[in-house]
Amino acid sequence: MEKAIKRIGVLTSGGDAPGMNAAVRAVVRTAVGQGMQCVGIRRGWNGLVHSDFVPMDSNSVGHILSRGGTILYTARSKEFMTPEGREQALATCKLLGLDAVVAIGGDGTFRGALELSRLGMPVVGIPATIDNDIGCTHYTIGFDTACNTAIECIDKLRDTMQSHERCSVVEVMGRHAGFLALYVGIAVGATAVLVPEREFNFEQDVAERIRQSRLSGNTHFMIVVAEGVGSAVDIGKRIHEELGIDPRVTVLGHIQRGGSPTARDREVATRMGYTAVMALAQGNINTVIGTHDGHLVATPIEEALKQTKHLQMDRYDVLEAMHGIRK
Repeated sequence: MEKAIKRIGVLTSGGDAPGMNAAVRAVVRTAVGQGMQCVGIRRGWNGLVHSDFVPMDSNSVGHILSRGGTILYTARSKEFMTPEGREQALATCKLLGLDAVVAIGGDGTFRGALELSRLGMPVVGIPATIDNDIGCTHYTIGFDTACNTAIECIDKLRDTMQSHERCSVVEVMGRHAGFLALYVGIAVGATAVLVPEREFNFEQDVAERIRQSRLSGNTHFMIVVAEGVGSAVDIGKRIHEELGIDPRVTVLGHIQRGGSPTARDREVATRMGYTAVMALAQGNINTVIGTHDGHLVATPIEEALKQTKHLQMDRYDVLEAMHGIRK
């Protein structure tokens, strides 16, 4: 028989994502509603190693639903990656009387949660990353907001590129995943989108598309590059060298992580936070909460970490079909 959960810890780890605060709020308020106490662990796994915490109640998470970032802060922890660090984290859990930990973040966060669970501490993970690259879930908290931020920036860039009849090369986030770049590229009507999952041929995938776009009457061009492909600056230089046009390069960077979360991110984060606590209350421990066809499901954490997510290449087909249409 599983031990009753009376006090839980909640933390955010890895890169921040819009909607993390909404998830923290949902965890805390659901826990309180279930008669549990809640402790916020600040600065991710590092907070467990160094006993950096704050007691939380319903009032402490008031007015954070619309805030970007995370009120619990986030950090990387080299110490937690060591056996000694994890033992210290477990000692902190025991000192605080925690019966379980809810970890909000990406793959690295879940790997840490898995190690803690192997030491006997029950965990539940909530996927939050703007890259949307967690294999066990169709959607991760923060993706929609990041997409909308990138789209807003690119729409503004397009205005000035159109005015000056120029080419714009925009680098968006996505170290190993092109979900953000492809989604945004379709939404802004990009001339070309370069993603790490698809090996690209510069002549065919960039130069020729710019030529075709120019022949169809366009005088401005938008190239979206996922950071995992390489430097947008290098792509811009090559466009200049081989096509004789003078591109402007913009690296959106960490602006994509900030901002008030969209309705989708707030709603999904709230449901995930609620579901995580209810899973603990029902003894469904050591899982990751994910979305599948709009429904929330709990996947065992070991299985979740083995799953991979593939870029939907049919969306790339849509992008190619739109190429050449006057924007």
